[in-house]
Amino acid sequence: MTSHHDGDTVRSAEWVRDHLDRFQTDEADYRLVEVDMDPAAYDDWHIPGAVQINWEEDIIDGLGGNVVEQSEAESLFGELGITRDTTVVVYGDQANWFAGHAYWVLKYYQHEDVKLLDGGRRYWRLEGYEQTQDEPEYPSREYEIDGANEDIRGYKDDIMDSLDDGRPIVDVRNPQEYRGEKPPAEIPNTTDREGHIPTAANVPWGKAVDADGTFKPESELRDIYGEYIDPDESTVAYCRIGERSSITWFVLSELLGADAVNYDGSWTEWAADETAPVETTTAPTEGDF
Repeated sequence: MTSHHDGDTVRSAEWVRDHLDRFQTDEADYRLVEVDMDPAAYDDWHIPGAVQINWEEDIIDGLGGNVVEQSEAESLFGELGITRDTTVVVYGDQANWFAGHAYWVLKYYQHEDVKLLDGGRRYWRLEGYEQTQDEPEYPSREYEIDGANEDIRGYKDDIMDSLDDGRPIVDVRNPQEYRGEKPPAEIPNTTDREGHIPTAANVPWGKAVDADGTFKPESELRDIYGEYIDPDESTVAYCRIGERSSITWFVLSELLGADAVNYDGSWTEWAADETAPVETTTAPTEGDF
């Protein structure tokens, strides 16, 4: 098995395996970062040289539209031994849900050289590549953020204002959530109102990846997402708390080159606003969780 993608935004597991020595020095040229749904996964095993970001503690400030403040992000990345010039490769469990969100946060704070490890933990383990429990420590670095890239972030008011304009919106949650039923047990129940944003199409995030966790080939991704790409409008991707939608945003923006935003407030923020319209449906929708 080999990755279909190995370029500006994706690194194959084979490439990382072949360059592991680069990620295990005190130099700040390369840094491997693991971000998981379950932070204990890192303690169980991780790729040699990888440092950890605890998603819920380090990179968000509460669920639903609260990216960590700039000053905290500077401290976090600096403490991990990252500079503005570091090539950062992120990966994690759940086919990179939370790693995808960390990638998006790095891009939001305009870190230029960041990649996603195709397939994340799942693919690395399937291939039997080297694992360790050793936790590396690297010298802290100065990390300065010069503002944020608002072009990749979706905001509730903008989305509400564009509902009548035919702007493409992709709800990446599972059909159960989209229809307005209670979410499955593994999904945090963050709101009293269930349903979806009016006009949103339901394309579960998992459609983008194969069983081994790697992204499908670009031709297949274009078949899946092509109709939701508008040359004049940025496509909105959302889920419940902004992490699953990071993967769909990544596919749209980084693999297909489309203009797209991750609405990180997602359903948690939308449903909490009584003025935000909500739709429910009993119609069958495509895909699985």
